[in-house]
Amino acid sequence: MKEFKDKVALITGAAHGFGMKFAEEAASRGMKLALLDQDNKALTELCNQLKNENIEVLELIADVTEEQEVYDAIEKVMSKYGQIDLLINDAGAATGGPIWEVPTRDWEWILHADLMSQVYTLRKVLPIMMKQENGGDVLNVASVAGLMSTAGSPMYVSTKFGVVGMTEAVAYDLQAYKQNKIHMHVFAPAFVHTNLDHTEDYRPEKYSDKNDPYYQSETFKKVLALNTKEITTGMPLDNMGKIVFKGLEDNKFYILTHPGLNPLITGRAEDAINGKAPDLKKAMSFMTKAH
Repeated sequence: MKEFKDKVALITGAAHGFGMKFAEEAASRGMKLALLDQDNKALTELCNQLKNENIEVLELIADVTEEQEVYDAIEKVMSKYGQIDLLINDAGAATGGPIWEVPTRDWEWILHADLMSQVYTLRKVLPIMMKQENGGDVLNVASVAGLMSTAGSPMYVSTKFGVVGMTEAVAYDLQAYKQNKIHMHVFAPAFVHTNLDHTEDYRPEKYSDKNDPYYQSETFKKVLALNTKEITTGMPLDNMGKIVFKGLEDNKFYILTHPGLNPLITGRAEDAINGKAPDLKKAMSFMTKAH
C-alpha cells in the first residue's frame, strides 16, 4: 500500500499496545479508522482522543473470540464507510505453561483469540476487498514465535505458527484466484513493551474457572511473573507503528523487529532439513537478544 490518505483501516485489538500505535500511525497518514476492542473504557478514550484531533473514527466494542460479534462489527464498518482498504488483525492473548498442566480451556481461549479471530475477519473482509477496484492490504499480527519455537509457551507458539502458515497459504490462494490487488503481510515481532503482560485482565468469562486449582498453582504464578518480565523489558513500543507502515509501503510480506534472532530462525529451518531435534540451550542463547 503506497497511498493511505482517506482510505479505511479496520484494526482489531486497537485499544492497547500494537493496535493503539497502528491506529495512531494510520491517523497520522490521513486514514479513516474503524477500531475494535473488547475493552470498552480504553477504546472509548482512544477514539475520543483521535476525534479531538479531527480523525474520523468508528468505535467497535466486540469480543474477537465471538464469531458473530466480529461479523456484526464488519457490517458496521461497511455501513459507515462502504470500504475496507487495510485490515490489521492485532487482537490476541498470551499465556504459557507445560501442556501437561495447563487446562484445555486456556488452549481454547488462545486459539480463538490469536488464530480463529483472524479467520473470522478474513472470511468477511477478503470478499469485500475482491470487489474493490484497488483491492486492499491485510496485516496479520503473529510473532517471531511463529518462525521459531521456544520453551514454556506451547499454546502461544502453536497459534503464531498457525497465523504465519495461514497468511502464507492465503497469499498463495489469492495468487491462484488472480486477486493480485490484495496484499498479505505478517508482523512477527519478538519482545516489545506492549500490554500483553496484562492478558489475564481481559480473559473472557467463558474461558475462566477460578475454582480450578491450576490458577492458584506455582506454575501459573511463574507464568505471570515471566510474562511480566519479558514484556516490560522488551523493545520500546513507540516506533512500532512506523516500522509496520513502512513495511506496508514497501510491500514486505514478513515484517520483523529483532534481527538478532535471525540466526535462530534460519537455524530452525536447517535443523528441520537435517532432522535435528530442538536444542533448548541454543535457543536460550539467542533469546537474550530478543529484548
